[in-house]
Amino acid sequence: MPNAPAVTISEPAAEDARRFHANLELLAEMSRDFAASRDLDVTLLKAVGHITDSVDAEGGALFLLDEAQENLRCHACVGATEITGLVIAADKGIVGRVVQNNLGEIVRDVSKDPSFFGGVDEKTGYTTKSILCAPLTVKDERIGAIELINKRGGDGLFSPGDLHFLEALAASAALAILNARQADALLEQERIKRELELAREIQSSLLPRAGDADAPIAGVNLPAREVSGDFFDHFPLKDGRICFCLGDVSGKGMNAALLMAKTASLYRCLGKAILSPGRLLGLVNREICETAARGMFVTMVAGIYDPRTGVVTLSNAGHEPPLVLTSDGGFEAFEAGGPPLGILADPPTKEGYPEAAIELKGGSLWVFTDGVTEGYVDDAGTELGAEGVRGILLETRGRALKDRLDAVVGVLKPGESGMRDDVTLLGLVDTAAGRPTTTSSPATGAESIMSMRLPAKADRLRVIRHAVRAALDYLDCEHEMTEQVILAVDEACQNVVRHAYGGRADGEIAVELRRDGGDFVVELQDFAAPVDVGAIRGRDLDDIRPGGLGVHLIREIMDDVQFVTPPAGVGNLLQLRKRLYTKAGAS
Repeated sequence: MPNAPAVTISEPAAEDARRFHANLELLAEMSRDFAASRDLDVTLLKAVGHITDSVDAEGGALFLLDEAQENLRCHACVGATEITGLVIAADKGIVGRVVQNNLGEIVRDVSKDPSFFGGVDEKTGYTTKSILCAPLTVKDERIGAIELINKRGGDGLFSPGDLHFLEALAASAALAILNARQADALLEQERIKRELELAREIQSSLLPRAGDADAPIAGVNLPAREVSGDFFDHFPLKDGRICFCLGDVSGKGMNAALLMAKTASLYRCLGKAILSPGRLLGLVNREICETAARGMFVTMVAGIYDPRTGVVTLSNAGHEPPLVLTSDGGFEAFEAGGPPLGILADPPTKEGYPEAAIELKGGSLWVFTDGVTEGYVDDAGTELGAEGVRGILLETRGRALKDRLDAVVGVLKPGESGMRDDVTLLGLVDTAAGRPTTTSSPATGAESIMSMRLPAKADRLRVIRHAVRAALDYLDCEHEMTEQVILAVDEACQNVVRHAYGGRADGEIAVELRRDGGDFVVELQDFAAPVDVGAIRGRDLDDIRPGGLGVHLIREIMDDVQFVTPPAGVGNLLQLRKRLYTKAGAS
């Protein structure tokens, strides 16, 4: 078979072939760079350098639109001038025109183009003669543009072939940029998801662990989103009482979650040392006012429950009124005594927020956020409301506390986008019903009637007076004796508030009432510094002026008044004794 004749390839054709293969190799290399690198800016700079060299231009720049599609920013630049970071309006200059029209252009003489932006030349002294520009576009999504300046060699003008080549490179670069952005967005979403999951775990760890089935207090928290702005807490104190709180942070999302974590942590930390809910709220309020973001606040209820007496000391800072369900099926609401935390730096009173002493007497206390009352109970958008909460609590009387909590939150229905708001509910059931309780001691003949421990504040003495009256009524004492003993005990308690504690807000009084044979005995314990018993005496009766006669009054009314040796941990123990006079006669 004869040899085939040799094919002669002209030099221009050979050059075109070499350039075609070089261009393909450049496209492949750019694709590999974009796929391999996680740093988009570095990859863009490298791509602009390759493109500028391949087209044999003096300089090149890559502009990207911002998220608002209002400005173009230079992200990469090579050549004689450095304009990285330059920002121009998206519709200004030749590059802006190319982006807006989504059409590549060759401008052979920029001096004759009214759109040319000459500010860079004025600052750098460089002279731009011609421009080649191609848009960065994926389908209808405009991303930016690549701009080359001043062709090297020859006549110094860009050719249509240069434009076609640049448009091909620009299409490849645009796709790579879009893919890189989408990958970054997915990574960012995954990062945010992990952080929200971690934040939720941290929040959950701040909530108290579920107690025993017969525990007197329990709560439930259902966040509307990944993290919650609601919180509740309860923990035992050293003396057997239970400190508790429930709060609702304004707003949603991470800011609310962070303020929730801070408030809950502050309360738990300070609540073990400061045994006054109102004073505690005042301190937390001061901290939030100093450090919280502007406009954020916390509504909060704080309290201390004494299982031995059934007394709750409650303070409310701008929150939904807690409900007390009495043992006979009635309800009593406790309105806020001050604004939410974080609104005003100065609390309502110099001691903090007002407090209320509540005798549960076998009833229950319920504290909840507005996510409960404003939650939907049907697809029509009907809210549960406070009356709905009351109805469920009445229907579930006698059931376990957890079952009652589940019954309330169980009627709330999430909408198409989930729960309307965070749902948090705290319940406290007074298990020592039927007070006053009595226990007899055959060995001594003494009968304990009632004991309680309260903050040493003037407004708490009313609770002690009621307790003394209830005890004497229980013993069927005559009216005159009852009134006299109440007066003496009140004077003794006022002395503790004024003198033992000096008006301090964190003091406490422990009161025990009992019958000892034919006597009624009152024991008052304080936890202040021991007093000098020998120095306690009433003022001379001839010295007529207000005050100072309380000691005389107490000794005049009671049959025996003496300080006895207190147990460990107690500052002073005052014992008052009075012979019982019942309605039937002396005991």
